[in-house]
Amino acid sequence: PGAKGSLKHIQRLVNDVPGLLETEIKQLLPNAKLEPIQWVSPLACENYAEYRDDDFLRVLGLSGHAPELARFWPRFGPQWDALGRSAYMSQADEPKQVFLIEAKAHVREIVSPPCKAASQRSASLIRDSLAEAKDYVHSASEADWAGYFYQYTNRLAHLYFLRERLHVDAYLAFTYFVGDEAMHGPRSRGEWESALTVMKRYLGIDKKHKLSRYMLDVFVDVRDSIYHSAI
Repeated sequence: PGAKGSLKHIQRLVNDVPGLLETEIKQLLPNAKLEPIQWVSPLACENYAEYRDDDFLRVLGLSGHAPELARFWPRFGPQWDALGRSAYMSQADEPKQVFLIEAKAHVREIVSPPCKAASQRSASLIRDSLAEAKDYVHSASEADWAGYFYQYTNRLAHLYFLRERLHVDAYLAFTYFVGDEAMHGPRSRGEWESALTVMKRYLGIDKKHKLSRYMLDVFVDVRDSIYHSAI
């Protein structure tokens, strides 16, 4: 179990008050026909395991697409803080929707180290895929997407992969916790939004783009009574 910060909070959301995160997501997608969400990680019964690479596809019910992922991204790709899928399956025996979650408890977390691919082949594949996603959202920024906001851009690239390469109805929910005093996190939603505006403008995605409607900023105040209701 996580002892503090976003690790602790996302584990609590998924295992103790899963309906809270689902409600927040659905409120941001009023026109989407969303099925009930089944959270598949991080589960207490699985020692709060987080997944990446083939395993993240497997727990989402998309394991048949592992070869396509290997052509898009090398091993040791994003490790997802939480993953969810619709409780109902499509005619292709895959979930009707999937949900990718990246969680943060303080502003410093949004500034991540640059890409440190182990080989030239991996670095080249990553840069090609980031460039493909960057072009898709029409970012005019000259910023290096493999630079200091790499964690954000590689998550965006995987959303692009799921939606445009696999044609999966996928959503990416960045979950920002408000009021985490132990981590000296933002005390208001506005503090988060100010920092996120700077990052998005730097990356050239501060305006509406082709993935905007599938990328959500979810704010959860850890001081709210509903967050503690089942804890």
